[in-house]
Amino acid sequence: MSLSDNNVPQELSNSERLKVFNALGSDTRLKMVEKLCEGEMHISELARELNISVPVAAKHATILEEAQLIERKVYGKTHVLKLNNKNIVSALDVLAPTKYIEVPKGTTLLEALKKVAVVEVRQDDDFENVVSTNGEEGFFVYEVDGKFPDKTVKDCRFEKDAIVEWKKLEAVTKLKINIKVKDEE
Repeated sequence: MSLSDNNVPQELSNSERLKVFNALGSDTRLKMVEKLCEGEMHISELARELNISVPVAAKHATILEEAQLIERKVYGKTHVLKLNNKNIVSALDVLAPTKYIEVPKGTTLLEALKKVAVVEVRQDDDFENVVSTNGEEGFFVYEVDGKFPDKTVKDCRFEKDAIVEWKKLEAVTKLKINIKVKDEE
């Protein structure tokens, strides 16, 4: 993934997407990514955890590294791997359809959304929130030209051409905690 002049992440090229999907197309590499979600690991520790040889782990790590899914720090002969999941999210953007519309100056984002999707809006306290897009309920956020505006969809108006990314926030587990409560003795 590259950055434009104003540090806005750019879409992955098709070859970069293919590298990501290819890298995730192996059970061993998926297990490596899963282990690295827990934190940095020495490559030999990762190999031991997965019950594979260090050379096999190194080959898989190289594929993950080429897809920019992991980062490698080298300290002498020691190689420590760390997860970099930005490309996973960017690769999945290919699954989002792109719609093209033309609107008059001053059109709100809500009006533009209604031209390309079935949108359900609900009044909550002082705010109107979009609660469903094309029948899919959830919490939605948006970016305009790579930036999160501080305006509601009714207050965001377009005076010039723009690219809007309409995003449903999905629950992604950042931490699992297994809590075992002891009986009192």
